[in-house]
Parts: sequence; structure tokens; C-alpha cells
Amino acid sequence: MKPAEIRDLTLEEAKGKATELTKELFNLRMRHATNQLENPLKLRLLKREIARIKTVVAEKERVK
Repeated sequence: MKPAEIRDLTLEEAKGKATELTKELFNLRMRHATNQLENPLKLRLLKREIARIKTVVAEKERVK
């Protein structure tokens, strides 16, 4: 998801998306620990996506 797409989301939608991605990250970490993860780079990409969303959420909260 690109930053422009994230900025188009409402504050609640962005927070919900961050929560959803955090749960997915947990699941990927568990699969990685049990050597069932096919693509370990997905962990890095997911962390960056969460950081992008949290950055946009912080920007929106400052504007309020």
C-alpha cells in the first residue's frame, strides 16, 4: 500500500489496518520460528507497511 493510499483512509480505517497487519506479523513470526515460512522477506515488508501506516496515523492525529 502506497502512502497516498494510506492517507486516503480515515483515521479509524488506518488504525484498523495497522491492527490487522500487526496480527498478520505475529502469525508470520510464528511460522518463521517453526521454519514454515517460505519467504522471510515478507517479515521486513510487513514491518515497513506497519510503520508507514503508523506514521500517517500520527500525522492525522497531530492535525486534529
